[in-house]
Amino acid sequence: MPRINAVLSAVTLSVVAPVTAQAPARSDSHVENERDIAVGQPGPHAGDGTTTAYPFFEHAAGLDIVFRKRALHAGASIGEHVDDKDEVYYVLSGRGLLRLQGVEREVGPGDAILTRDGDSHALRQTGDENLVIFIVYRRPVR
Repeated sequence: MPRINAVLSAVTLSVVAPVTAQAPARSDSHVENERDIAVGQPGPHAGDGTTTAYPFFEHAAGLDIVFRKRALHAGASIGEHVDDKDEVYYVLSGRGLLRLQGVEREVGPGDAILTRDGDSHALRQTGDENLVIFIVYRRPVR
């Protein structure tokens, strides 16, 4: 009987071992809702007024992109600054005045703005409703 138990144990290990030896699937995939992460902030980069930031997946380990929603409230702005990375703004709603490399233009829903490493830019809310944008860029190496 001990020999049969040893054989059964060996067979069980040979069947189970390949499954348990595999690397575990990532378990940090998840959903975040903006109501749970909203934070009031002054206009970024010494901008004016108040904004609401939604820093999605800010604490996700190993994620190398930043995906943020920001609402610029009446009169708020993102102050003029020069980035050290490529960055994309996408306008979801509202109206704004973009200053990109010294040139101003109006932006609104559906406009996507690409700012390149070394470019200067600023954005100001105009109109009657919040200027709501998505912001996407590569996370700086820490």
